[in-house]
Amino acid sequence: MPRRSTFFDDKVVWITGAGTGIGAALTMALAQRGARLIVSSRDESALNRVRDRCAPYTPHVFVLPLDLGHHDHFPNTAAAALAHFGRIDMLVNNGGISQRALVMETDFEVDRRIMAVNYLGQVALTKAVLPHMLAKGFGHIVVVSSIMGKMATPLRSGYCASKHALHGYFNALRSELVRKNIFVTLVCPAGIRTEISQRALTGDGSAYARMDPRQDKGMSPEACAAQIIRAIERRKDEVLVGPAVKYSAYINRFFPWLYNRVIGKIAVT
Repeated sequence: MPRRSTFFDDKVVWITGAGTGIGAALTMALAQRGARLIVSSRDESALNRVRDRCAPYTPHVFVLPLDLGHHDHFPNTAAAALAHFGRIDMLVNNGGISQRALVMETDFEVDRRIMAVNYLGQVALTKAVLPHMLAKGFGHIVVVSSIMGKMATPLRSGYCASKHALHGYFNALRSELVRKNIFVTLVCPAGIRTEISQRALTGDGSAYARMDPRQDKGMSPEACAAQIIRAIERRKDEVLVGPAVKYSAYINRFFPWLYNRVIGKIAVT
């Protein structure tokens, strides 16, 4: 596909959760736009497949495995990322895990794991990269959150909590970076056709292993990636992505009683 602009030409972009779903689609789209890419996730074989798919567009894809739950490894991982290309222009915090379990059926260790990956993982990796961006006087931090960072639904209490935390943290960070030429974009997807529900954690920490019906009929990861790229190019503070997601956010914000009444009727068993 032809490049829409030269915005990403030669920019070094580090993407977590790049092996599947939105992360893999973003990697491919950015490869087509001339970016130099660092791709991370726990699954090195999936990252290698993504790199191979990008090969017709760019040879500059560095596979860097990373577990977002192991924060003590991040300084060395960030150092390896910087050593490879010499700089990081953009960090896309996309990796994470979801949940499908009632509050009272969820082990506390599952809550802890979700928060460690979805929230503390993004915070720790950002802290590992931010000093470099401040030193060179430019950067862009993209956080792929969720519409669940702005509202909540049954069976996702820990997931919603982790996404709400991301919004508080990165909105505060943006306010601190206003005069530093470093931008922060929060992305709130919903209803994207990925494997996130299949890999979601149940109450005991095992995989849900099913595709949500609404998600199965949702927006493609490629269409989602295209909207994220437009938001990055425009340096937007926040973007909502997905079918009818803006309507849900509007109802929750201005008519919370109606939202709560409707969402409370959703089957949770």
